[in-house]
Amino acid sequence: MSSASSAQQNSRRAESKLIETRSIDYIPESERHGSVFSQFTLWFGGNLQITAIVTGALTVVLGGDVVWSLTGLLVGQIIGAGIMALHAVQGPRLGLPQMITCRTQFGVYGAVIPLVLVCVMYIGFSASGTVLAGQALAHLASISDRAGIVAFGLIIIVVAALGYRLIHGLGKVASVVGVLTFIYLFFRLLLENDVGALLSNSHFSLSMFLLAMSLSSSWQIAFCPYVSDYSRYLPRNVSAGKTFAAVFAGTALGTQLSMTLGVVAAALAGKAFSGNEVGYIVGLGSTGTMALVLYFAICFGKITFTTLNAYGSFMSLTTIVCGFRKTATITRAGRITFIICMVAISCAIAILSEPSFLKSFTQFLLFLLAFFVPWSAMNLMDYYFITRGHIDIPALSNPDGRYKRWNLAGIGTYAVGVLIQLPFISNGFYSGSLVYLFDGNDISWIIGWIFTALCWLLVNRQSKAVRLEATIFPEG
Repeated sequence: MSSASSAQQNSRRAESKLIETRSIDYIPESERHGSVFSQFTLWFGGNLQITAIVTGALTVVLGGDVVWSLTGLLVGQIIGAGIMALHAVQGPRLGLPQMITCRTQFGVYGAVIPLVLVCVMYIGFSASGTVLAGQALAHLASISDRAGIVAFGLIIIVVAALGYRLIHGLGKVASVVGVLTFIYLFFRLLLENDVGALLSNSHFSLSMFLLAMSLSSSWQIAFCPYVSDYSRYLPRNVSAGKTFAAVFAGTALGTQLSMTLGVVAAALAGKAFSGNEVGYIVGLGSTGTMALVLYFAICFGKITFTTLNAYGSFMSLTTIVCGFRKTATITRAGRITFIICMVAISCAIAILSEPSFLKSFTQFLLFLLAFFVPWSAMNLMDYYFITRGHIDIPALSNPDGRYKRWNLAGIGTYAVGVLIQLPFISNGFYSGSLVYLFDGNDISWIIGWIFTALCWLLVNRQSKAVRLEATIFPEG
């Protein structure tokens, strides 16, 4: 049998497996499968969900009008989705999950710094989504909200444990369910309300515009630490341009649709929306049966998104543990244990924080930017302009190898990138001394990304480290 035929058979066997066996280890070419279109459906379907609706609604709840809220959200969407899609391109080229690649900038042990923060982010996003999904599931099954949260957590554990293929399959189904649901919801809003009157009420406010832009860009940038986790099984020679376009279009279009619905719904509902997000959206159903359908759609839409966070937390925690164990694999029992722990913590936070969800989630979204913008800037500059995509993959698991235990230059640049943002941060956790220059708004992510990118390029220009001419793969 020819080697080509053998590779094709191996690929078909890998594609037919429902339970994923890989973790943070390199995906050999013989196991690559899937199409670029699956990237579009995953991110499009994953973003057609209730948390994105609530995030869009925040721009109106906090004082913005409809027109400039939608404009600010769209601008932030384009910026954030562009950054995110650039990260996605790394998956097929390297066959690795996203966060293990930061060992090239931080060192094998030093990568723990951004990884711990990423795990905190995953838990926070999972908790916020579980609140809303738990409420919907509780209404659907006639149980308490707490029981709904726990039941939803159990579903996430099963899906995340099964892994990559099931997640992409859910993305396809979620796209169909989401589109049908959103068509219905928009139809109800347009049919029963004078949306034209809302659109005519346009009063520009720099403060509200920047808030909308920050909310949508932070939504997209928050995906960056795990976006290539879901593109790493694509064939290595898949077009980078097509991968970028599929991810960009899917995440930008899906999120903008959800946030637009949130903006319009919040503007029409007024004070009735805040604190009753799920109830108001479901109330758009004209019959009891349709309300149940909407509760189901909300639950199903959150399964994809929350699974992304649970799966990503497993990958990040595995990267931390395996870095110190000098390995790139983990047992199936370890995999399930990590997932259960992360989901359990998220459920606990969801149960405790439910009454103050909306305010806490806003603060969380804006605060996390300070820690992930510098990492994103360093990772992209490193991949596209410094190493030019050439990585010694076996060395990523060797603390005594090319990337060392701790890369002090990378850690120092990251720390400076976080610190430079402090005067411009404005949220419930911290307010910087220079936020008054921008009407009290948080524009730290713009300053942090540009400054860190330039700083990392300068640091590496002065470095005498030998550059690789090609990527070194484990298979030869």
